[in-house]
Amino acid sequence: MMSSRALRACRSLAAGRAGVGAAACGLSRALVAVGATATGAVALAASSASCAGARAGSSIPPFHLAIPVHDLEEAKAFYGEVLGLSEGRSSAKWQDYSLFGHQLVVHYVGEAYRGPEWFNPVDGDEVPVPHFGAALSVEDFHALAKRLRQHKTKFIIEPHLRFKGQPGEQYTMFFKDPSGNSLEFKAMTNPNNLFAKYHVED
Repeated sequence: MMSSRALRACRSLAAGRAGVGAAACGLSRALVAVGATATGAVALAASSASCAGARAGSSIPPFHLAIPVHDLEEAKAFYGEVLGLSEGRSSAKWQDYSLFGHQLVVHYVGEAYRGPEWFNPVDGDEVPVPHFGAALSVEDFHALAKRLRQHKTKFIIEPHLRFKGQPGEQYTMFFKDPSGNSLEFKAMTNPNNLFAKYHVED
């Protein structure tokens, strides 16, 4: 049965919040930019599964993202246990995960692979590029940050509020998976401003 939080998010999506872009039910509205407790892990997996079911009737198609990794077992531990994503199909060379109702695939490309190390300044932070992740609610952002800290995740950019007082005001955090792929999770203080058009002064 879908949680009340997932149901509310899906109802918001159905009501026409297509302006929030690649929206997802449950814990997040997923957004690609290229990327605890046992009870928390179960809730996250259940939310992701509920969203996948709800998405089947949605007009917004799920995105598909494939990323390289150097070790599938380490990827499984990170995406399956640390982030709590539900695993789908897999082979000896790749694994599928539901990233809040969207399809993330990790592909083994060899032990030598490590993610690129490019950066771009954003509101005083050196943001790693490329990166991917999800736009969450503020509540779920802080819950995920707590979960990551419980798993001793090393942050590239610690959870904090940026673009204060601007339409793009948001909480953000950056970290890497075991293969060096960068992830960002964010939360708009006003979710309707996720795609607000305005000029940002660097």
